Amino acid sequence: MRAAMTRIRFRGAGIVAASAAMAVVLTACGGDGGGEEPEGGQKQPSSAASDKPEAPDAEESADPSVVLAKVSGPDGIDLIINSAQRDSGGFVTVKGSVKNGSQQQFAAQGWQGNEQEMVGNGASVAGASLVDQTGKKRYLALRDTDGRCLCTKFTTGIAPGATSPFFVQFPAPPAGTAEVDFQLPTMPTATIKISG
Repeated sequence: MRAAMTRIRFRGAGIVAASAAMAVVLTACGGDGGGEEPEGGQKQPSSAASDKPEAPDAEESADPSVVLAKVSGPDGIDLIINSAQRDSGGFVTVKGSVKNGSQQQFAAQGWQGNEQEMVGNGASVAGASLVDQTGKKRYLALRDTDGRCLCTKFTTGIAPGATSPFFVQFPAPPAGTAEVDFQLPTMPTATIKISG
């Protein structure tokens, strides 16, 4: 009986020691990126976080009082571009709004583009591109690891008379390039200035 109790104590001690070791390992692996806080008290983003674009917050729309370009397409569709912001990670985020001036639901037909690698991008602005005329280069909309566009998807379309915000992200042209053409299927080309 005493031998059995001793084995149970050793087994219990072993479990406690293994649990403590596992906690130490998990704590070491689950750090916050190891970065120190700068003097301002805010943490710097890790290089991994700054190397990939993030979809802008849906509620964080561009300032509507700033209009970089406005183009009108068929069936009363107006596209307004309010900002084209260069991000620190090497991306450009274009934001604006789409107004449906027609009498029927707008499903962004044709705007999703025809890129084979893109998936699940119906009723979106996935077919948008930026053209650097000086550098003679076209920049296509970025996509995530699942092949989905880093852009707005109009899941229920845009109702007649309604306006909906949009965004789309691209690789950034060289720093010296300040002006590009924004192109979207079925719509006229809009020349815009990149800020940042």
